[in-house]
Amino acid sequence: MDFTFSVNQLQALSNLLKHPEQEEEELEERPDGGAIALQPGHIGPPKGSNPTDCSIVEPTDVKTIWNEDDVPEGSEYEDIWDTRQQPEYEVLFKQRVGTEDVFLGMSRKDGSTACCEDMVIRINLPGCKSADLTLDVKERFLGLRSPVYKLGLYLPHPVDSKNGKAEFHADTHTLQVTLTMKRDFDFINFA
Repeated sequence: MDFTFSVNQLQALSNLLKHPEQEEEELEERPDGGAIALQPGHIGPPKGSNPTDCSIVEPTDVKTIWNEDDVPEGSEYEDIWDTRQQPEYEVLFKQRVGTEDVFLGMSRKDGSTACCEDMVIRINLPGCKSADLTLDVKERFLGLRSPVYKLGLYLPHPVDSKNGKAEFHADTHTLQVTLTMKRDFDFINFA
């Protein structure tokens, strides 16, 4: 391993280890060379800060116990007493590419998920009919229920829960859900 450091790196390390309220003269006078001895009293907010300063949001309805934001998405599907089995599924990513992408390489798209626009979830549901299925899609969660199967899937990327497409293929008993991912505009996803 190479343990050579530049002067700037050593100064930056020194600044990180130095207590912010102490001056350099005070550090030089200390017998331990300026090292800070942390005690249990250093845990928590700094002295002088009032813990009641944080703004507490009061619920608008007096009878509510918690806000809707306090409950994570999909928590209603986490039932340990439900004995229905989880179906097999796969998550795929899909890009919208044209000839300028494939043959000319004009866009900056590559094979990574950062360049994908759609997320496709294929769920195998042997023995089920489309009328038996209940599908619920949220921004970061997909919930599926049937008399035989239960699936609560946390999605790897946020999706547009209002605009999606679901197809049930009766011959293979497969449900295919296509969701558009919410992406920030950057140098790859600029359209």
